[in-house]
Amino acid sequence: MSEQDKQQETLLEFPCDFAIKAMGETSEDLDQIVVEIIRRHVEDISEGAVSSRQSSGGKFTSITVTIRATSKPQLDAIYQDLTSHHRIKYVL
Repeated sequence: MSEQDKQQETLLEFPCDFAIKAMGETSEDLDQIVVEIIRRHVEDISEGAVSSRQSSGGKFTSITVTIRATSKPQLDAIYQDLTSHHRIKYVL
């Protein structure tokens, strides 16, 4: 399958802004873990691109990072790395 065929498997047009949300149990370093994983695949994360929110009970935190996505394989690799980390429970 050619790179052009792979690009057509998604409705997204690259490059585009894309928000990635990762959730895990609340801890001081969860946001740092998420950002470090995403930085493996993205050249730059702009200021203000990271936000976090605790669940109503405070047990879980969601971290949202908005990136400039360049391809579907890039997004697939980010999702794979995030979901394979033991501290991250869900990725949207």
